[in-house]
Amino acid sequence: MDYSSLLLLVLAGLGIFSGNSSVTIAMVVLLLLRVMNLHQAFPWLEKYGLTIGIVLLTIGVMTPLASGRISVGEVLSSFVHWKSLLAIGVGVLVAYLGGRGVTLMSTQPAIVNGLLIGTVLGVAFFKGVPVGPLIAAGILSLLIGKS
Repeated sequence: MDYSSLLLLVLAGLGIFSGNSSVTIAMVVLLLLRVMNLHQAFPWLEKYGLTIGIVLLTIGVMTPLASGRISVGEVLSSFVHWKSLLAIGVGVLVAYLGGRGVTLMSTQPAIVNGLLIGTVLGVAFFKGVPVGPLIAAGILSLLIGKS
């Protein structure tokens, strides 16, 4: 077995250990692509995978609005309450950090493994939720001065 497959297997194990099904599924899919010798999929996934993931995440977040569970009136009322305004500000900050994170992860892919391991450890030992690699990368970009 090559080292890349071994690392994917270890990360899948960390995903199982931490109860992080997203990481586990992703690592198993990548491992299967390697085992089934479908290496031609990797350049495509590298180029479009993050964009597809962000599109799916955005669809998931916007579904309550599209389904009518959250009304347009409720959205508009978020501009008059201080907590909602603070939430909007935090949302802007997180989107900004996520953008910096995407840039950092694209220009320095070696960092991705550290962010992924940190996220899995945060889930496993601190009862975290595995939504942080992009934001973590954005914060890291601020700390190391990369944009």
